[in-house]
Amino acid sequence: MNIERLRPDHASAYRALMLEAYARDPDAFTASVEERGPLPLSWWVARVSEDADARELVIGGFEGVHLAGVAGLSFESRPKLRHKATLFGMYVHASARKRGLGRRLVHAALHSARERSGIKVVQLTVTEGNRAAHALYEACGFVAFGVEPLAVACGAGYSGKVHMWIAVERPSNASIAIAPREVVPRG
Repeated sequence: MNIERLRPDHASAYRALMLEAYARDPDAFTASVEERGPLPLSWWVARVSEDADARELVIGGFEGVHLAGVAGLSFESRPKLRHKATLFGMYVHASARKRGLGRRLVHAALHSARERSGIKVVQLTVTEGNRAAHALYEACGFVAFGVEPLAVACGAGYSGKVHMWIAVERPSNASIAIAPREVVPRG
């Protein structure tokens, strides 16, 4: 398995894999085939830009020339949020599961976040009840900090999203606590 940052020439394979992901596991993603399917290839090309300061990047796992898995990172641009990145679109094709590709993709994404100047935190959401994904993220060091109820409309119902985070660089200001805190509801 080869892990690398996707380039514009990977856009068609990336699009096909993600449309498969949305169709196969609709509860795992906030996007859908109906939403993303009609988007032009240029949208997918922009998502895999090779620019050093691109707002998004996608890491791919390849079996030979076949794209078998992906994990994306989105970087905040607003001044007060520039220290954050969001892990998104994590998916491993069924034929490549149970071989450590998911873990390798998450670690590669975290490495990419550490390489980006100023990034201190990577966050993600995982659908409540998706035990395999939750376990993967915990094994990679992510910690849950809350649940957003009714986060995503799924068919006739709703799914909650578990919010998770990991520190990727210790803040230079030692007075800033980076240890996760228990979220206590007010009421």
